[in-house]
Amino acid sequence: MSGDNLPRVTYSNVGVDFAPVHDKLDGLIPDFKKGLGRSWPNLIGGRADREGAAYTAASPIDDRVTLGEFFEASPAAIDRAVAAAKAAYPAWSRLKWTERVAVLRRVAEILARRKYELGIACLIEVGKSRMESMGEAEESHDLIAYYCDEMERNQGFSRDMARAFPQEATSVTLRPVGVFGVIAPFNFPLALSVSMITGALLGGNTVVYKPSPKAGLTGGLLVEALHEAGVPPGVVNLVCGEEAGRRLVDHPGLDGVAFTGSHAVGMEIFRKMAAGRYARPVVVEMGGKNPAYVTAKADLDVAAEGVMRSAFGLQGQKCSACSVAYVEAAVYEPFVRLLADKTARLKMGNPEERDVYMGPVIDGEALSRYERAVTAARREGSVVAGGQRRGGGLFDHGAYVEPTIVSGLPADHALLRDELFLPFVAIANCDGLADGIARGNAVPYGLTAGVYTSDKAELDYFFAHAEAGVLYANRRSGATTGAWPGIQTFCGWKGSGVSNKGGLGPFYLPQFMREQSRTVMGS
Repeated sequence: MSGDNLPRVTYSNVGVDFAPVHDKLDGLIPDFKKGLGRSWPNLIGGRADREGAAYTAASPIDDRVTLGEFFEASPAAIDRAVAAAKAAYPAWSRLKWTERVAVLRRVAEILARRKYELGIACLIEVGKSRMESMGEAEESHDLIAYYCDEMERNQGFSRDMARAFPQEATSVTLRPVGVFGVIAPFNFPLALSVSMITGALLGGNTVVYKPSPKAGLTGGLLVEALHEAGVPPGVVNLVCGEEAGRRLVDHPGLDGVAFTGSHAVGMEIFRKMAAGRYARPVVVEMGGKNPAYVTAKADLDVAAEGVMRSAFGLQGQKCSACSVAYVEAAVYEPFVRLLADKTARLKMGNPEERDVYMGPVIDGEALSRYERAVTAARREGSVVAGGQRRGGGLFDHGAYVEPTIVSGLPADHALLRDELFLPFVAIANCDGLADGIARGNAVPYGLTAGVYTSDKAELDYFFAHAEAGVLYANRRSGATTGAWPGIQTFCGWKGSGVSNKGGLGPFYLPQFMREQSRTVMGS
């Protein structure tokens, strides 16, 4: 499988004819599925490692489809992985930054060439739609290219400083940290892994990479691409399994951690990394509630489309998914009707099909969380649309749930505050933009937010008062979703991050390095 000149898919494409892409996927998906089921050992120091309990993973689309065999890395395997990364660190960290950039650019070329294979892996392993999957595959090589560009733009993050004396030469440079644990989630198994691994490697660090146990297939394919590009043995080590992440974070040999996932786990990691003899760097993104605000001066068709796409794309399993909308009273009823009408036209089913927008949620735990949320909404509010699990045929072999819209919840209800990671959006009535933003800010998260208004004063108020790192206005393609490398940065405020600096932008790479001032006296 290889890249070509067909239209590029991003998360924000609307009105583009992707029929040629679908035609290609029609031929590639069956061939890819024929190769499923192989054994995927961990990779430590460039060698296959099967120490630990073997487990199989099934596709969330159809639990009768086995993705492959994987291995829960044992404590001894984690020790070997960290040791291999430490052994590889001196040579990798001493490479010129230009040489590391050259290696990573080769990785980007391989990911671009293999984008269909990687996109299909995301589709089958996670249950993404075709367009979400191909968008992720495209984003992954763009991420590497952008970060490499940033290294070049900043000359490896070294610069001369002012001189206090004529015979004194002063400079500042960013240096590697050591061994980074990279712990990735299931929902963007390729792009988020690529972002964190690339940040670590370009900074001169080595990596022990732990993909989600629900995404070992994509993780294995990514590590294959890294080694095909010439990343030396031990520079990136692959360990899989549910317990492997906990074992890795607890390992005293780690010098830093990059993590994307829940707030609870992210803060646990942050505390552990700060509790030793000295604090170790933690680069984390931890989700959000991601409110949208719809004022009486909004284009309601655009607003409903944007909220629908952000709430239900990838079944709401995005850290940036819109799961609450505050709508001004004057347009509340027509907005809810329009949103429900658009949602009713979404097609659910097997995301291997070209016209399916929503596949299943990832697993039984997500299904249980959905059922609890619907029960709470029925008890204390109103379910406007959805609220059911689909059954029959393929639906009996995955957790297929309807996109759900709820209203009428009390202002302090947990469904208006807590991240759900589900195709579930709550619509709340507000007295105006200021009231809506005050309520949207009153949560621990601060990742993304969106507004719909034609009034410049309201737009200015939104940008001045919304407490989130990623803001969108009047976006049909997604109220709160759709960031792209070098175009929109992706930064979590408050409980959505710990550094107030995010990915996809110019301030990401320095988080994987540490500053060193140098002064040299001459004669």
